[in-house]
Amino acid sequence: MRRGGPFLALAAAETLSLSGTRLSTIAIPWLVLSTTGSPILTGLTAMMEMLPYVIAKALGGPLIDRIGAKRIAIVCDTASVAVVGLVPLLDLFGMLGMPVLLPIVFAMGVLRGPSDAAKQAMVPDVAALADVPLERVTGVASAIERLASTAGAAGAGALIGLIGPGQALVVNAVTFAAAALVVAAGIPGLQSMPELSRTDGQRALEVLPGPAVSYLDDLREGWHFLRSDAVLVSIVAMVATTNLLDQAYHAVLLPVWTRDSGHGPELLGAMFSAFTGASIAGAAIAAAIGERMPRLMVYTVAFLLTGFPRFFILALDAPLILIFVTLAIAGFASGFLNPILSAVIFERIPKPLTGRVTAMNAALCFALIPFGGLVGGALISTIGLASALLLTGLAYLAATLFPLVLKSFRGFDKAITDAGACVSRR
Repeated sequence: MRRGGPFLALAAAETLSLSGTRLSTIAIPWLVLSTTGSPILTGLTAMMEMLPYVIAKALGGPLIDRIGAKRIAIVCDTASVAVVGLVPLLDLFGMLGMPVLLPIVFAMGVLRGPSDAAKQAMVPDVAALADVPLERVTGVASAIERLASTAGAAGAGALIGLIGPGQALVVNAVTFAAAALVVAAGIPGLQSMPELSRTDGQRALEVLPGPAVSYLDDLREGWHFLRSDAVLVSIVAMVATTNLLDQAYHAVLLPVWTRDSGHGPELLGAMFSAFTGASIAGAAIAAAIGERMPRLMVYTVAFLLTGFPRFFILALDAPLILIFVTLAIAGFASGFLNPILSAVIFERIPKPLTGRVTAMNAALCFALIPFGGLVGGALISTIGLASALLLTGLAYLAATLFPLVLKSFRGFDKAITDAGACVSRR
């Protein structure tokens, strides 16, 4: 328990923050769509949260390495309590118009970005402390993430239908407060821990003393390392593209399909839950046998099943039972993706650069998400919902073929093991 305690605490914090965030990702688009009826404004609201999220996540990397991931996570989650709490408070007094909501979701994105990056940066040290392979830790973390998303989505639909989307965000504020308390109490100051031995193939590095460097130097160092690794660059290109299309799907296409089909937020939450609930099984299998799986093959097949079928089945306006079966299959396949991606990324990044490179990598993967809602809204307004679903689905299918055509993905299964490498703090 002493060795596994920090991992359990990190898992609990992720469960709390992700379940609350999943609630807000359903509540806020539904709030805008139900009050304005505009897919464009719904997409604009999603962009106003995700654009600062991406920028803050990238810029927060050097601060995580300097100040510590634990401190950043606590400060950002604590501040998020106050910011998210403004939504139900203003809604209660009838003051929650678009001019007020947009700055609030902007601030939510600014705080969520560094907080998520900080929690991710804790993973390698927590894995080393527990003395388990990265694939197992990232698999368990992914299963927990999916479980939190499932609970958050299911609860969101029911809660929004019961008390309305604005008041439902009270729960989101409470989850941020609980996450901050769990991190503060259950995770040690990892920067002050002695160097942990690496038994998972990750390169061991020695930090050489040198003159103090500036924040911009730290940021530049993370960028140069990332762009010099062909595998990481390929991952960014593929995941950024699919994230753009996923955001169009989640923020606009699926809510509009639900509304136009005559259903309410309860069905929207149930559809999210069907996908994320099935993904728990995939993530659990990845956690159990992840270190023995052929990474690139599993990754490619999983992405093919995860993407295009979800869009195509909605474009056909198929019966609900077929939609839910398709979502379950896609969700199961998606459960393998994050454990594999996380293990590959962490194995390729030197420990002293973990915060800035993982934050930069995640920010670049999220870079197109702010525009996903606008893309979805614009497509619906110009070519109609069914055509928009089919077009985005075909684009998703093309993106999932990247591993078959890009030579850089051939290094996907090769861990970096140059144990003599050193990083100089100039």
